[in-house]
Amino acid sequence: MQKEKKSETIARLAEELANRQFVVSTTYQGSTAQTLSEMRWALADAGIKYHVVKNTLVRVAAEQTGRTAVTEILEGAMALGFASDAVAAARAFRQQMKSKESPIQVRGGLLGTRVLTAAQVLALADLPSREVLVAQLAAQLNAPVTKLHRALSWPLQGLRNVLQARIESLAQ
Repeated sequence: MQKEKKSETIARLAEELANRQFVVSTTYQGSTAQTLSEMRWALADAGIKYHVVKNTLVRVAAEQTGRTAVTEILEGAMALGFASDAVAAARAFRQQMKSKESPIQVRGGLLGTRVLTAAQVLALADLPSREVLVAQLAAQLNAPVTKLHRALSWPLQGLRNVLQARIESLAQ
């Protein structure tokens, strides 16, 4: 690779590492060029930039951006996926792994500064969506208030029921 092209690649990788919170390392061996191209399009729909990269160029870019933890997921021939939304990216990679024409395997990931194993990356795909998590949190926050309301209103309900029964008995 020419020096100019290497410096362009390093600059592009440094920009991706600086701007994206989630990085996934995958194998791509056994994939045809057409399969990789189709996979890039599918991953791009999920907001993932997927590049086959050289480990040395990634190491240089990681040193420039201060995200040297990414070097822990570099091993052999690999491709990196860069994404902003970790859960959506994990779901997209799981979907790609399920398709028969795609022989990719997730090796690991980097979420912020934390290194993830392949199992941890794929476990992100099982997380509920943000809306579901917010609804669950709201329900948890609302539960004590609801219990307090019931505890305070039950004696009044009982008094109302006794008075209503007395009114009905007097009416007869």
